[in-house]
Amino acid sequence: MQACAQCGGSVEERFRFCPWCAAPLRRKLVEFFPAHPRDEGKALRVSRYLDDDPHVRFSVWDQTGRVESAVSVDEFQAARVARFLRPSRPRPHGLSAALKGYAAELSARRSSTGSRKTTSS
Repeated sequence: MQACAQCGGSVEERFRFCPWCAAPLRRKLVEFFPAHPRDEGKALRVSRYLDDDPHVRFSVWDQTGRVESAVSVDEFQAARVARFLRPSRPRPHGLSAALKGYAAELSARRSSTGSRKTTSS
């Protein structure tokens, strides 16, 4: 166990952030992402540096553990990448059209079965 430099709380070494005050415990966070099958033998490593010059570094690794290429982007560009990779949401007008179609179908079914009450004059 180690002590958090920010709050002094006890923290296991496996944690990246202090569970008591959320202070980063590492100056660099790293994640590996396996490649798509068409790029078998490669991996993407994304490193977020939390020091005085915060940035994100993308690097491509081969099966021998060597870096083939790397590029760093600032926090603003990293946020752009995150937005670009976020799954798209269903468009409201598409959902609205689907609901209108469903409502029209229900209305037509009710009319054809005679379940709709009518008043006679």
